[in-house]
Amino acid sequence: MTAEAPDANREHKNSVFTMLFDDKAVLIELSNALFGAHYGADTPIEVTTLKNVLSRGRVNDLSYILDDRLIVLIEHQSTMSDVMPYRMLLYIAETYSQLYQNKMQYRRYKFTLKRPKFIVLYNGDEEMKEDVLILRLSDMFPTFAPEDNAADDGQIDLELTVTVYNIKDGRNANIVKYCATLREYAIFTDMIRENRKTMSLEEAIRKAVKDSIDQNVLKTFLEKHKQEIETMLLTDWDWDTALEVREGEGFEKGMAKGFEKGLEEARQKDALAMREEGIDVNAISRITGFSVDTILKL
Repeated sequence: MTAEAPDANREHKNSVFTMLFDDKAVLIELSNALFGAHYGADTPIEVTTLKNVLSRGRVNDLSYILDDRLIVLIEHQSTMSDVMPYRMLLYIAETYSQLYQNKMQYRRYKFTLKRPKFIVLYNGDEEMKEDVLILRLSDMFPTFAPEDNAADDGQIDLELTVTVYNIKDGRNANIVKYCATLREYAIFTDMIRENRKTMSLEEAIRKAVKDSIDQNVLKTFLEKHKQEIETMLLTDWDWDTALEVREGEGFEKGMAKGFEKGLEEARQKDALAMREEGIDVNAISRITGFSVDTILKL
C-alpha cells in the first residue's frame, strides 16, 4: 500500500513516518486498526499536523481530525520516552489554538472541542515488556507530604493520558495486521536497524531502501521519494543520536541560564558535543541550524 504526500506541504515534512501517513486512505486504514472501527472510505479526514512550531522545528509526527469528532495525535518512537504526556500537552494546546484561532477563549458559553486521542507507536531497540503501556501526565507532578504545608488537596486538576502500543516483534498483531502501511513501515525500519549492526548509517539506509523495493515493501512510496527519504532518515537518526548526547552533556543546565542566551549556549554545547562524538558536521548543521563554518570554529 502506498501513501502519496502532497508536494505543497513537502517543506514541512520532518520525518518519513509523517510523509508516509499523510494520506486519507492510509489514515482511515490506521484508525480502523487502532480503534477496531469500520470507518469507510468516505469518512471525513483533516490533517492537522503542526508545521514548524515547537522544539527547533521538531514537531509532532501526525495529527488529524477523524469523522469531525476525534482529533488523533500519533507519535512514532524508536526510543522510549516517559515525557510523552508533556509533549502531547504542548502539541494539543498548539493544535487547539490553531484549530479554533484563539478567539473562542473569549466566548461566554462553552463550545464543543474535538475529543483527543494520544497514541505512541513504538518499535525501537529498548525492551518494552508490555504490549500496551499507559503514560499519564499526573505521574510527572510532585507529591506533597502533610508537613510540606502545600496548597494541595491531592486532587489532580490536569490530566492527559497517552497509550503506547508496542508494534515490534509481532506485538499488537491486530493493529499491524489490519494496517498494511504500518506493517511495511515496521519491516523497513527493522531492516535499517539490522543493517546498522554491520555498516554505516548511510549504507544501512541505502541498503534498506533497495531491499525494501526488491521485496515489494513500501515499493511505490520508496521509488517515488528515494532520495528525499534517504536524506530524511539520516536527519532522523542524527537527531536521535543528538538527543542522547544532549542528555549526557547537561543540556537542561544550559537551558536554565535563561531565554535566548541560554538557548544559544545550549545549541553550542549540542554542536560541540556532537563533534566530539564524531558526528558529521553536515549532520550537526542540519540538527542545530548552525553553519558548517560556525560548527568548525566551536
